[in-house]
Amino acid sequence: MTSQPGKRSPMPRRVVLGTALGGAAAAALSGTAHAEQSAQALPSDGAGPAAEGGRHPWRLRDTMTGDGAWERFLRGQDLRWARLPALWHEGPFLGDGLLGSMIYQEPGAHQIRFTVQHGRVQDHRPEFGSGWGTCRLPVGHLTLEPVGTITAVDWRLSLWNAELTGTVTTTAGTLTLSALIHDEVLAVRARAGGAERVVWTFRPEDAVSPRRISEAPPSGYTANPPWTTKTAADGTEQVLQPLTGGGQTATAYRRTGDDLLLGVGHSFPSDTAAEAASLRNLRHATSYGTLRQRHIRWWHGFYRKSFVSFPDQRLQSFHWIQLYKVASASRAGGPVMATSGPWLEPTPWPAVWWNLNVQLEYWLIHGFNHPELDALATTLRQNQEQLTANVPEAYRADSSGIGRSSDMFADRGVGRPGTGAETGDLTWALHNVWLSYRHSMDEALLRDTIFPVLRRAINYYLHFLTPGSDGKLHLPSTLSPEYPVVPPQDTNYDLALIRWGCRTLIESARLLGIDDELIPRWQEVLARLTPYPVDENGFMIGADTPYAQSHRHYSHLLMVYPLYLVNWDQPESRDLIAKSVARWHALTGAHRGYSYTGAASMYAMTGDGDTAITYLRKFFDPTTRFPCRANTHYTEAGPVIETPLSASQSLHDMFCQSWGGVIRLFPAVPSAWADVTLHNFRTQGAFLVSAVRKAGATRFVRIRSLAGEPLRLRHGLGGTLTALLDDGTPAHTEDLGDGTLAIDLPRGREVLVHSGSRPDLVIAPVTLSEPGPAWGLPR
Repeated sequence: MTSQPGKRSPMPRRVVLGTALGGAAAAALSGTAHAEQSAQALPSDGAGPAAEGGRHPWRLRDTMTGDGAWERFLRGQDLRWARLPALWHEGPFLGDGLLGSMIYQEPGAHQIRFTVQHGRVQDHRPEFGSGWGTCRLPVGHLTLEPVGTITAVDWRLSLWNAELTGTVTTTAGTLTLSALIHDEVLAVRARAGGAERVVWTFRPEDAVSPRRISEAPPSGYTANPPWTTKTAADGTEQVLQPLTGGGQTATAYRRTGDDLLLGVGHSFPSDTAAEAASLRNLRHATSYGTLRQRHIRWWHGFYRKSFVSFPDQRLQSFHWIQLYKVASASRAGGPVMATSGPWLEPTPWPAVWWNLNVQLEYWLIHGFNHPELDALATTLRQNQEQLTANVPEAYRADSSGIGRSSDMFADRGVGRPGTGAETGDLTWALHNVWLSYRHSMDEALLRDTIFPVLRRAINYYLHFLTPGSDGKLHLPSTLSPEYPVVPPQDTNYDLALIRWGCRTLIESARLLGIDDELIPRWQEVLARLTPYPVDENGFMIGADTPYAQSHRHYSHLLMVYPLYLVNWDQPESRDLIAKSVARWHALTGAHRGYSYTGAASMYAMTGDGDTAITYLRKFFDPTTRFPCRANTHYTEAGPVIETPLSASQSLHDMFCQSWGGVIRLFPAVPSAWADVTLHNFRTQGAFLVSAVRKAGATRFVRIRSLAGEPLRLRHGLGGTLTALLDDGTPAHTEDLGDGTLAIDLPRGREVLVHSGSRPDLVIAPVTLSEPGPAWGLPR
């Protein structure tokens, strides 16, 4: 991959650092930890064994330990509104991983809409497919109906408190608002001033697929029954929505003084349990103030698990908003994110999409050190029987798969290789779960989810691999996601996933001590699988199918990113990588936001931070066809949540990479960003990395090992190095060349690495050098 003409592409700088998944976070990956427990802050720096003995010879001075520091910093990242948002992608958004609300003007009225949507609310008629039969279903929306005409708003979405506050000015007076969502309850407090009044109306929405905006329902489809209403003994109002395929959605709400509380329940197969659940949610909330106490305690603990700061104000704010967004949209044990998360709007895609969307949605949680948000890993663990049922009956004895889109239970059949079907999506999703394992080293996740499910996913491929006249194993026709031509055989999307899957199964069997009877077969596949089809432009779509028309997806480049099977550490691969990515972006027209975030991460792998940020900024350029929107959400033919979240991963790839067993510190920081601070950044190998870059140079690296894995650090430091353990003794190190240092670091211990005299070991926000406006509608 090349940089600008005449400019030498820099060698990537790398680092090896450490952290491990313990206690509550590990339990969260198994879906067993309570969310509030999972979000507790890590121990303060220096709280390891040496610190307990009082002999710690060095400590980081973390300026972000107190509430005041966090509140000041995150206030600088808040979204603001000086104008009333008119669309969902302009307004504030709230969520708790299940219930979600977006706030914007009620269409055609001087009213304010609070959407009410829930990640568990779906239809249950699989015979009509994921677009209609098992799609996410709308719930309804609240409207705040002022007496006067709205003339102005002054709103702030506080990230620190995960709370919307502000005022609405009308021709009759003012309304003062605050709103949050916690424990499946939307809580709003509204007070009127002048001649204004607070008037709320809940408006249920038809329980019909949001896909109706783009197509008619399938033949034989019947509408769900109409909702009914009732009033509970305590005056709580309820809307009850029965479903033709079984199950129920119930919305309960009550107003007490200035407070309005609303809860949603969904049950299946029970036709009545949701009614009780919605009432139970409200009883648990009791009041806005009571709910707010629990709410801010969770969020304040959540943010403290990691810290990152860099000098571009608008991108830094964007980055922290994505962390708020993913925590609002997903929690381990809950529903895996659909294309629009818990903020359902009219869309052609009212389900979970498995050929790119779900993968991109979850990458950022690892570096941010938040495994408790990983609903993808728990979804695959909990639905293994369904994954088996998804393959044709003849293969269910040993195979599993999933089709392009499904409900939250992964219910979607997958086609057979040889029919042009898209067959690799489960294997790619399992790569995400492998990343969760690598960032946690949680053996239970490897043993109970990755190994058994990946074994079956690869088995499905093995049924169709056949030797050719060249002696190589070939795969009959399969689809490369999103590309409109089906190769006759050997689709690169699948070849990359087969190679990754076989390598990972062999490695997993070794780690688990399993002498699996299929190990010789996996080894044979790796030895005999046909090479990736390549032409003069780089990686093709598949055999006899060049990359010849614009393609928004990078399905044909998975071996480069995110699998790193073909990577920049292989000098013989560099030219192929460079021309493949250049060719991908040379054919324009079909590119979307994630085309730019994907390219940014690929250039970050090469160490070319300036080209990486150039591509990333295209996603934020309002002149592109599909840019990031005012509130950091994103839309194509409908709302899709994955692309902004993947942009945060592109930033992570510039700051720290840990593929291939090497931690690469500040490998692709743009030259304009002289200062960067990372703290408790989680890497593969279960390391927590803290590092400071000033004036374009790395000052120090602190690594904490959570699992005792081998540590190899590409540090970017010059001169004579010092590597000091937390008890004051020198760490045992080995220079591996190419700026990489192997360090012996036992589990639970820390090492400090620096050059020259010891620098100030301060963790603090960096000074902003690129100011920018707040996200939202600040003016």
